[in-house]
Amino acid sequence: MSAQPEHAPVPPPAPAPTAAAELLVRIRADRRAAQWVPAFERDWAEALEDSRHSYSLTPLHEVVRGWKARLAAAPAVDAFIASGMDDSDGIGLDDVLGARP
Repeated sequence: MSAQPEHAPVPPPAPAPTAAAELLVRIRADRRAAQWVPAFERDWAEALEDSRHSYSLTPLHEVVRGWKARLAAAPAVDAFIASGMDDSDGIGLDDVLGARP
């Protein structure tokens, strides 16, 4: 009997080598660029340093995936805010995920 699971989860495909550069172009074109560009560059620098120490590209892939998701969700967030719906009962992201290191 093997200790391996019968159905191992398939990891998401790796982003293209140019994905970070293309993502940065999209972030710079967004109306939130003044706030998001420095945040992306900080996240990228931290992931790059982690990759150098771990010899793994996973931290870089996670940054690209996270920022792609953020850009994809931005129109829905804008629509929600523009709708005037009450969001006062929301929960802070830090309360859900914990504080960022």
